[in-house]
Amino acid sequence: MILARNAIMNTSKLLAGKRIAVLAADGFEQTELKTPLAALAAEGADVALVSLRRGRIRGMHMHQPGDLVHVDKALDDAQAADYDGLLIPGGYISPDVLRQSAQVRAFVRQFDAAGKPIALLSQAPLILVSAGLAPRRTLTSWPGIRDDVVNAGAIWLNQEVVRDAHVLSCRGTQDLAAFVQALVPFFAGEPADSRNAADAQSDPAQDKPLEQPNQSLRWLAAPSFGTMLSLALLGVGVVAAQRVRNKQPAAAPPDDAPALRDNS
Repeated sequence: MILARNAIMNTSKLLAGKRIAVLAADGFEQTELKTPLAALAAEGADVALVSLRRGRIRGMHMHQPGDLVHVDKALDDAQAADYDGLLIPGGYISPDVLRQSAQVRAFVRQFDAAGKPIALLSQAPLILVSAGLAPRRTLTSWPGIRDDVVNAGAIWLNQEVVRDAHVLSCRGTQDLAAFVQALVPFFAGEPADSRNAADAQSDPAQDKPLEQPNQSLRWLAAPSFGTMLSLALLGVGVVAAQRVRNKQPAAAPPDDAPALRDNS
């Protein structure tokens, strides 16, 4: 009876039976991975973290190191045919690393060619740019890569979330609530509307950068002047001691040591 009840509960979840690949490398934005993953898992999705190598990869909180997470499958062993959708979190490092990989570009192209849903956060659209999949798309992204997206032939909208057919993009961490709300029905197969398709022009670039990266940097610990001076004096002391040691004359032999004979 309990098993039957659990089966009914599982089938009632929107993403039951869906297999979602999450593509990330070292330097992914941690919140952009963990928050969507929790939402997908809660709806019954089978989620696998795919990366360039086996082992663990490091997340980031903006510019500060985050947690290590376990990689479920290396890209060498992953095929787009094994998954129903693809999620790529952003970050200042991970998308830039991924876009340089021919395997990654081919992997993403396979999802696109099959019309499978692809969800992108903040800087992740850079991978579409490098894979040649940006032209004629309507996307949003982290505002800092707006020009890259537009120069690649896409229309860029300064919105929380933008959907264009089987591609869903999000502006960044600040818009995660709206992204998660759209993500589950997106992977569940909800048809796309065409509201963004009518937009013929990209939104202009922002007049000033967002505060989030700067706020993060303000909290980074900086060594005090006293600490720096102490380290400098310690270094000078080590060098001076080494010089003194090198200049010391060889020790004289003890008085009872046998004298060398002069055989001349």
